[in-house]
Amino acid sequence: MEMIANLIEALNGLVWGKYMLVLILGTGLYLMIGLKAMPLRQLKYGFRMLWAGRQGRGEGDVSPFNALMTSLAATIGTGNIAGVATAIFIGGPGALFWMWCTALLGMATKYAEAVCAVHYREVDEQGNHVGGPMYYIKNGLSHNWRWLGAAFAVFGALAGFGIGNTVQANSVAAALNSGVFGVPHWVTGLVMATLVALVLIGGIRRIAEVAGRLVPFMAVAYLCAGLIILILNVTEIPAALALIVTDAFTPTAATGGFAGASVMLAIQMGVARGIFSNEAGLGSAPIAHAAAATDSPVRQGTVAMLGTFIDTIIICSITGLVIVISGAWTSGETGAALSSAAFEQALPGVGGYVVTLGLSIFAFTTLLGWSFYGEKCVEYLFGVRSIIPFRVLWIIAIPIGATANLGFIWLVADTLNGLMALPNLLALLLLSPVVFALTRDFFKTEKRERG
Repeated sequence: MEMIANLIEALNGLVWGKYMLVLILGTGLYLMIGLKAMPLRQLKYGFRMLWAGRQGRGEGDVSPFNALMTSLAATIGTGNIAGVATAIFIGGPGALFWMWCTALLGMATKYAEAVCAVHYREVDEQGNHVGGPMYYIKNGLSHNWRWLGAAFAVFGALAGFGIGNTVQANSVAAALNSGVFGVPHWVTGLVMATLVALVLIGGIRRIAEVAGRLVPFMAVAYLCAGLIILILNVTEIPAALALIVTDAFTPTAATGGFAGASVMLAIQMGVARGIFSNEAGLGSAPIAHAAAATDSPVRQGTVAMLGTFIDTIIICSITGLVIVISGAWTSGETGAALSSAAFEQALPGVGGYVVTLGLSIFAFTTLLGWSFYGEKCVEYLFGVRSIIPFRVLWIIAIPIGATANLGFIWLVADTLNGLMALPNLLALLLLSPVVFALTRDFFKTEKRERG
């Protein structure tokens, strides 16, 4: 077992090493340049399409708004609380700067993923619209590339049980077991499994409906708590921002319980945790956007790119700024414990509850979102007959994850996430001319229709 763990650890170091980080950032930069910075220029247009997307227009199974909420349900999770804290603990405050850079480039990546997902989607035997990297590899590239789509589906299905299921269940169980809650791990696992089962019975429409209600509520509640802290400490914000930017380019000295970090470590942690948080480049989100009732791949793409902006530029920034302003980043704590300590220090008697409840709801919706991703990966490999067995296994895995020691599973899941990115990024680079052409034609038509 130790030999297997060492092997996977070595593979993880290779998968998430400097070459992968260059590939992820390089793909985002290439797409951003090829799109002539459209994701940044058309940010306002994207929010307008999101508001209009509460009602579908065109073929699809869920509204464009709920497709984004399903995507956000999967991405807004432990990465926004524990992931940001871990990045700052290991890489210093400068890691947050590199998370921002990764997110801005990731908007172009997420946009391209959704455009390809809608453009190359199919209708399965049950009449549902299905898409994602496996389908745009299959339908957009030659027959010789089909193995790459199957590889993505295998990695995605397996990664889901780790990062999207057992890790999330364990995070909630640990959070509710600590402090004044004291809920046993097995109780949390059974309750979550029951709630997830009730939602999964309804398939993508039920998942999207629940996500459309829970995600806005949880995001706004968490943001309000964070904003209250920032308002109460408004005079500290300029110094915190200066520290974050300065620290991104200069080595971080050891201070308090912080062991010190290099610039390279800040970059590595910022990029890796940024991708873990918003999933731009992993290929998971386009699986949800493929189900959107839309009449244009580009229109849905502009909605999809908001997921990265909301997840990292807004929510992760709130977590990171609270950690830096409170000074808790030098406490020696890491992960969710660091975020909880920072919020509790800034809002005594309340902050800890905010983080615990936020983490619980975030992780629960991640369980829902990733169940859909894993289900579609399995369906691609084995057909619709595999959906029910997959859902049963997914529900069984929740209480197991809630009560297990997940150190090894974290490592395996993180490695599989990196392996998911490889076929997806390669497909996006090969299909980029299609993305650029669809975007150019769409906005030319939009401009002409406006007058």
